[in-house]
Parts: sequence; structure tokens; C-alpha cells
Amino acid sequence: MISNVNRLSWAIGLVVLSLAGHAVAAPAPSENATINLIRLLVQQGVLKQDQADGLIAQAEREAVQARQAATAVAAAPAGAPGDVRVQYVPNIVREQIRDQVKAEVMATAKQENWAQPNTFPDWVSRISFDGDIRLRDESRYYSGTNSNEIVDFARLNDKGPYDVNPNSSSSLPPLLNTREDRENLFRLRARLGMKAVIAPQWTAGIRIGTGSDNNPVSTTQALGGGFGKKDIWLDQGYLTWKPSDELTLTGGRFANPFFSTDLLYSGDLNFDGVAANFNHKLNQDWGVFGTVGAFPVEYTNDTSTSNGSDKEESDNKWLYGAQLGANWAINDSNRIKGALAYYRFDDIEGQRSSPCQPWAGDPGCDSDGSRVAFMQKGNTVFLLRDITPNPLNPSTTPQPQYVGLASEFNLLDLNLAWDTDLPEDLKLRSQAHYVHNLGYDEGEMRKRSAGQFANNLDSDGEVESGANAWMLQFTLGNSLELKREGDWNLFAGYKYIQPDALPDGFNDSSFHLGGTNAKGYFLGGNYGLASNVFATGRWLSSEAVYGAPYDIDVLQLEINTRF
Repeated sequence: MISNVNRLSWAIGLVVLSLAGHAVAAPAPSENATINLIRLLVQQGVLKQDQADGLIAQAEREAVQARQAATAVAAAPAGAPGDVRVQYVPNIVREQIRDQVKAEVMATAKQENWAQPNTFPDWVSRISFDGDIRLRDESRYYSGTNSNEIVDFARLNDKGPYDVNPNSSSSLPPLLNTREDRENLFRLRARLGMKAVIAPQWTAGIRIGTGSDNNPVSTTQALGGGFGKKDIWLDQGYLTWKPSDELTLTGGRFANPFFSTDLLYSGDLNFDGVAANFNHKLNQDWGVFGTVGAFPVEYTNDTSTSNGSDKEESDNKWLYGAQLGANWAINDSNRIKGALAYYRFDDIEGQRSSPCQPWAGDPGCDSDGSRVAFMQKGNTVFLLRDITPNPLNPSTTPQPQYVGLASEFNLLDLNLAWDTDLPEDLKLRSQAHYVHNLGYDEGEMRKRSAGQFANNLDSDGEVESGANAWMLQFTLGNSLELKREGDWNLFAGYKYIQPDALPDGFNDSSFHLGGTNAKGYFLGGNYGLASNVFATGRWLSSEAVYGAPYDIDVLQLEINTRF
């Protein structure tokens, strides 16, 4: 662009000098001087040769007029010191020089995108940013009648193994807090995302977010800890191909592609893997949609066992999902959206090991990798290791153990949402969500967990569980999706989740502080403080379905923003 600007400066200067010939007297031009000037313009690329030939002919015709004016010009007073004298250029030459320079400069400006100084390069228009910030004050209240021996199996697996033999260990297993209230926990969620349109059918996205750890169901960060800096995690990173208006293919780490609620999948949960979504409108009233996907939940550690020469076989855990649904506009005031889904969690359940002797120096047992990478609480678990007693001291042989999920999980999932427009510009949304675990086998599960410690035991020490979960929720207000100042809604609902209706690691982390084996109600409201700024108040009251008493009430007060 620098060479073009220099050329433009030269051409403009030439035109200025040619026009200056009218203000300052000059000797009568000679024909050779005009021709030399035109040839110089050809050499500089301002004029083409065929244009120059026409100009020379025109200059010769005007030479006679120039000679006639020579006498008057010669009689003019001499120029003052510093005046610049230039050769006379005919008017037609000046006009053609101007038009040629203008056309060339504008073509270059458009090509290099500097014709309009307030515009940006094309790539800038293909990138967009979005994000949100949530400030939350949370308080947790526990019943004084709760059992104080609810085992924290997630921590046991993370920090273990734990010796379950009381004759060789006097320490308690990791236990959950069940009685000490926690008030005014100030918490932050901050996320920033970028989307780039790579090509008409291709889009890439990246989002970073806060979080205390790699917990998949929450990006909330506790504020405190001596004002230390907070962690930032890769929350999303994906590539999307949209070959048509009805089909979208996505791979990487991305938002939940299924129509669902937080009964099964937390609103903060992102999926790793690939998914295909389609959406087809049949007519004005009906439309169908669907999703299929494959998602790696966990890969076997390539070096397990780290200190052993025999490595574990690959035993990767996968989630496969398929969903089919429909939209129906019943009339101008009623719309229904429903979907049926099937989710298969392959190899997520634990596996009993072959006989092993960790007390004799074995680095581990061959089923240690079958414990899940992340769990909250509620699922029935069993001890993974089949530890051979030490024949010298069988009663005091250490029994360092991990736990695995006792049930398989193949879920049938039904979702329904009914939106109704009411008088006075009110809107009502009624939601129902039901999950049934087709992989639940009570006899097999009890056989696995017989004689072992668990949180969902009855008074006789037998495991109590179930395969069903359901939720009802109603939302009423002048807006279901708050965007403007003054928008508001109220919501209330009930959840019932049996211990093995679904994996406890992926659902909402607020109700009963996450997991399964929980039932209770929730209620609250939202109010728009400004455009894309709204306040939320929420109360969640829950208790255990089976096993020892464990009641938890949670109060959350929030300010949410979107940009």
C-alpha cells in the first residue's frame, strides 16, 4: 500500500502543478514539451499508450491556440522569486489524468480495504464474543437429626485407598458434613466465549471459565482464601459443521446437545465427544428434532499399574445417546415440546478384581481403574478389590479399598414442556421429566454390595435402592427468558431421585448438594434489574430417599449478567 500512496502523491502533485499554470504566467508551451509530459505519464503508469496517442493528437490541434496566446502571455510581468513555472497542459489532458488517477486509487482502496477509515478487516466481522458473570451468596442448613456417618465415597476414591478392616485400621473413612451449617458462602462464576466463522458452513468456539477444580457440573469458584488468584479452565472448545439449515455436526467439548433438565444433566455440564443435531419443520404447526452422539467419559490410564510390569487392559467408559422429539403449536396460546431419549453408559459400573495382595507389595489390583473419575453421592457402591488375606495374620490383614458403582446405567428418558400464554400478558411453562434405569438389576446389585458399607442401607443392613427419578416444575411470569428490565417469573417444583436411577456425577450440584438418593422441593424467582441483568432467589429443601437421615436446605441469592 505504501507504493500506491507514493504514486498517488506524485499524481496529485502533478495535477496541482498543472492547475497552478493558470495563476502564474509561463512562456508559451512548445509542442515537444507537451509530448514529453504525456510520455512521462505513460512511463509512470498513469496513462496507457493508446490514451497517450490520442492526447498527443489533441495537443497538436490545440498548439495553434497556444501560439496565439503566446504574445499575451509574454507581455505579462515576470514572476516573483519562488514562483514555479510549469508547462501548459490542455484541459482535456487534465481531466483524463484526474479520471485515471481516481479510478486507479479507488480500485486499490477497495482491494486493500482502506477506502472507508472506520471499517475493519473482514476477519474481524467473523469473530464474536459472549460471556456471563454470576455473583452468588449461598447458605447451607443441615438437620440436627442427620446421621453423622455418611461416607464421602468420592473423596475415598480420590485420596484412597482406605483400609476397611477395623482390626488393622482405627481411622474413620472420609465423611460428609451432615450437621454443621455453612452460611454466606460468597461465590463467583465467570465465563468468556469466542466464536469464529471460519467458512460459510464452519464455526469454531472456545470458552474459558472459573472453577475450584475440574468438577464437570460446576464452574462456580469460592471467593476467599486470602485473596489468592482464581483458576481458569477450558470450559468449551469445539468445531461445528452445518451442511444445511436442518443438520449440525459438532465435535470437541461443547454444551449439552440434548433437550433435558438438571434432573439428569447439570446446566453447567459440557460434553466431550461428537454429536449430530437435526431440526425439521413439517408444517406451520409441527416440527421434529433429534440428536445422536458418542462421548468418552473416561479412558483407561495408559501406564496403570505405574509400578507394575503388567499393565491393565483398555477398559474405556463411553456414553452413547440418541433422542427424538417433536414441537407442536396447538394454537396461538399453547405450544408443546417433547422428546424420548436413550442413554447407554458403557463400562461405567465397577468391576471386582482378581485376587490380589497389596499388603505383600503389589502396586495395585487389576480393577482399580473401573472406579469412576468423578462422582457426587447417592449411587450404590461396592468394594472393588478381592484382597487375599495374609496367612500369617489373616484377621489383621490390611484391606485398602476403592469403591465402584454397583449398578449398570442404561437410561430411558422422557421430557415434556408445555408453554401457555395467559391473560394479562402472563406466561406459564409446565415441565415434566422422567428417567428410568433399564440396566438396574436389584438382585445383582445386592449380591455385589452384600456385607459392605454403603449409605443407603435399611435398618437390617440391606441395600435399598431404585431405578426411577422424576421432576415436575412450573414457571409463571411475564417472561420465561429474562432479557429486559422489569421481566420477572416465579418457579416451583419437586424432585424424586432413587439411588440408582442415574449416575450421580452429572446432575445438578445444588439440590441436595448434588447426586442421587434425594427428594424434596425447590422454589424461587427471577427479576430483571436491567437489560441482561437479573436477580435470582432460590430455596431448595431435600432429604435422603433411603438410608440414614440426611436433610439439606440450601438458600441461594444471585446477580446474573449476560453480555
